[in-house]
Amino acid sequence: MSDLTISTGRPNLTTFTLPMVGGMGLILGFLTGNVLGNPWMGLVAGAIIGVVLGYVLNTMVSNKAMGRWGVIALFGVVGLIFGGLGGLVGGAIIGAILSWFAYWIGRGRYRDGVPIYYTPAQTLWWNFFLFLAGAIFVFLITPILVVLPLSFNAEDFFTFTPEMLRLDPEGYSLKHYRDFFQSDGWQLALKNSLIIAPIATIISVSLGTLAAIGLSQSHVPFKRPIMAVLISPMIVPLIISATGMFFFYSTLGNFLEGTVGMSKSLVGYIKVILAHAVLGIPFVIITVTATLVGFDRSLTRAAANMGADPVTTFFRVQMPLILPGVISGGLFAFITSFDEVVVVLFVGSAAQKTLPWQMFIGLREQISPTILAVATILVCISIALLATLEILRRRSERLRGMSPG
Repeated sequence: MSDLTISTGRPNLTTFTLPMVGGMGLILGFLTGNVLGNPWMGLVAGAIIGVVLGYVLNTMVSNKAMGRWGVIALFGVVGLIFGGLGGLVGGAIIGAILSWFAYWIGRGRYRDGVPIYYTPAQTLWWNFFLFLAGAIFVFLITPILVVLPLSFNAEDFFTFTPEMLRLDPEGYSLKHYRDFFQSDGWQLALKNSLIIAPIATIISVSLGTLAAIGLSQSHVPFKRPIMAVLISPMIVPLIISATGMFFFYSTLGNFLEGTVGMSKSLVGYIKVILAHAVLGIPFVIITVTATLVGFDRSLTRAAANMGADPVTTFFRVQMPLILPGVISGGLFAFITSFDEVVVVLFVGSAAQKTLPWQMFIGLREQISPTILAVATILVCISIALLATLEILRRRSERLRGMSPG
């Protein structure tokens, strides 16, 4: 047994539990002090509160649920006194985190899931890695969580107003969403995105699926070089791809306008759609190729023996089994086209202005807070698409026998 534990299996209170809980209180106090404008006072107060709380919960309050709810209520009341309704929410969150950590450390729960033969240093690294992964997740997700409430700001600001921090209903409004749905510029951008992205996705799925199936055949020569070329739009820096597309599609546009006689607006849409299709094809190829890894080739041979032609075999036998991968690739291609801004700036014109382009203008030229509402809508769409991808991934694994039904 390590020197950090006592005979009951719990860590030593004075040499381990209290310093650890005090350290967590120090971190939370520093963050709270930054919000209140006095980080160093918050740092000291947080460390002291953490030590006191760790001692009280682990020596006087044996009931974990009662202790945690008591701390949450106490911190919430203190937050309400000093910060209003917003302080109530913030205080309750801090109380929940600190009380959970105090019991987690004090009762040795940090050893759960750790092999019993691990040394104290290995146990420390195990939990440090988990906290590091959690910190990275918070670091990545925080900008999104900040944008969501800001989209309901009643003022034309990109920061939280005092009314918003107090959770005052007067500080929140749907004005930015109304501006998005009532503005001709935003609606034109939305219309263009809903025209370009689906058509580009259909082209990407069609060509990418055929390419993946062809490259999965054993008799195809030079598969690796061909695969490298096909997925290069995903690897090459986007600005380089956009520059090359500009020169290529400008020549194509001149041909379509001058020789074929197409209108300039139609040619602009064709150029942007083809450019976005090129960007989406690599995602389709990769997802479909991964799905084909577990595909049973004997099924297509059996269909051929029964007299089915290659087209019938593809649509009746192969396609239903690889459909989750095809749809997943299509969703990735759709997201790529719907969120892309660099290529459309090079290839398109004002008539093909998409939502990301309009958001770029809103940041660079007009400083329009409406982009916060648009960003929130796009985040919700992305979450829905990612949830769909996860459902399709699990269905694909079940069809391939990689997971239980």
